[in-house]
Amino acid sequence: MRALFVGGTVDNSELDLGREIPPAHYPENTGGGISRYNLHHVGRDRDDRIAYAVYAAPDLADDVVRRVADERDYARRFEAMPAPPPAGMP
Repeated sequence: MRALFVGGTVDNSELDLGREIPPAHYPENTGGGISRYNLHHVGRDRDDRIAYAVYAAPDLADDVVRRVADERDYARRFEAMPAPPPAGMP
């Protein structure tokens, strides 16, 4: 699964998370009060697996994150449909 970043210092970056369920924040454990990227939405493939996770800087509005993700065409690129984060995530 790929982590895709919108906003902040790593805007338009991506990395391989190497796991099936994305963490609610990235990085997961920062300590010292450094702002984290929040999991905004995921993209699910035809088999309902998570193909990508979109993380957004904490100061970005939902509509901005969705617009940027649409402009970058993550859904088409990963052949997936945008969906809310997995149930039970904070």
